[in-house]
Amino acid sequence: MKAEHLELLVEEPSMEIFLNAVLPRILAGRATYSIHAYQGKPDLLQKLDVRLRGYARWLPDAYRVIVLVDRDADDCVGLKGRLERAAAQAGLSTRVTCCGAPWRVATRLAIEELEAWFFGEWAAVKAAYPRVAGTVPHQQAYRQPDAIAGGTWEALQRVLQQAAYFPSGLRKAELAGAVGGHFDPRRATSPSFKAFETAVLDAVA
Repeated sequence: MKAEHLELLVEEPSMEIFLNAVLPRILAGRATYSIHAYQGKPDLLQKLDVRLRGYARWLPDAYRVIVLVDRDADDCVGLKGRLERAAAQAGLSTRVTCCGAPWRVATRLAIEELEAWFFGEWAAVKAAYPRVAGTVPHQQAYRQPDAIAGGTWEALQRVLQQAAYFPSGLRKAELAGAVGGHFDPRRATSPSFKAFETAVLDAVA
């Protein structure tokens, strides 16, 4: 069954701001959505079991849940497994476990965090902050957005500060809104963003 509504659980307000800018371009009116932002990844993970059990009691057939967290420095397989187990314990099938039947929950990781998605759509960053170098995605350190070493938000802060933006430190919510306003999913090259987009599109297909 095609989803008519998506419930998205994200770990912080900056991701909520970004998705509010980008999801309408992905969904193109095919479904409504609600985003529930937590106060960081520990807060989301601590409350996830209760939240999913709540969904299991009332979730309509035409609703889907997408849980999206930053991988950060966590083991990718271990973190993904934790999210999948939370869904299983709540009695909700996932894209991994549905075996061809309609799934209720998709678990997705931003690798290693939201700012990697920005490196993978550099035209949006340059549109929001015109003084940054257009050659950044061609530099060896930034060529693979999901594999940037040393933290992607720190790397993005350095690049932006070199162009005289955010001299006192990166303001993540402001950045998410500015870049999200220009972000084109068709240009995005981050594999973890494309995996997230695929789950959204699968839900409404």
